[in-house]
Amino acid sequence: MLYLIGLGLGDEKDITLRGLEAVKKCEKVYMEAYTSLLSFGLSTDGLSTLEKLYGKLITVADREMVEEKVDSVLSEATSFDVAFLVVGDPFGATTHTDLVVRAKELGVEVKVIHNASVMNAVGICGLQLYRYGETISIPFFTDTWKPDSFYEKIQRNRELGLHTLCLLDIKVKEPTWESLCRGKKLYEPPRFMTINTAIEQLLEIEQNCGDRGESAYNEDTNCVGLARLGSEDQKIVAGTMRQLLAVDFGAPLHCLVIAGTTHPIEEEMLNMYKLKGV
Repeated sequence: MLYLIGLGLGDEKDITLRGLEAVKKCEKVYMEAYTSLLSFGLSTDGLSTLEKLYGKLITVADREMVEEKVDSVLSEATSFDVAFLVVGDPFGATTHTDLVVRAKELGVEVKVIHNASVMNAVGICGLQLYRYGETISIPFFTDTWKPDSFYEKIQRNRELGLHTLCLLDIKVKEPTWESLCRGKKLYEPPRFMTINTAIEQLLEIEQNCGDRGESAYNEDTNCVGLARLGSEDQKIVAGTMRQLLAVDFGAPLHCLVIAGTTHPIEEEMLNMYKLKGV
């Protein structure tokens, strides 16, 4: 049996009772560590805290392992129970359908245990979940690579009056270009996009794409910045893009919502998160 287990968003205690029972009976436990991180994943003793609560040794599964060596994990699941832990929900912001399909092809039974993800927890800001349009991802820009494909998606959402959830880039165990050229991988330090960087990049793209037609947003567009969603110290601030640029949201992980047309009830809730004096 292969168990795909959602861990929720806060820390190791957010696992469900059903998920914890499954982990405890598995012989091998892997933790996916490249699409997101729990708060304990940012500390040096975080994994040991998780292992202490779950009572199991945990193998960290980075992108390289999941993409290139996952067959060994599935092979183990043909002989004994294996748990694959995923931050949030296994089919939340990043799906693991490929893992399920490959398991089925090998005759491995798969059981999914769901949990909260950013896709539903974002509702805490007051913008109603059924009024969201297509979710987008914002990657880190480089000097030579500044993709803008998400701009049209925001534009479509805004035209329909829908809110846009922006998932911000994280870089964990990314090989450097130099090391790839030399054939020996060296990895960049982990990086986590902030709400401030995301807004700066959005406004840069707006300058370039706004000339093509009707503007999708501007500095006065209302947004909500959410940091460490699901944690005890989560931070939620509502305001215009210009206002949020000046806010220190603290440690990762961050996400951003670009508001569409708001209902009076949504506006009442947003007012709770507005900056004092605004």
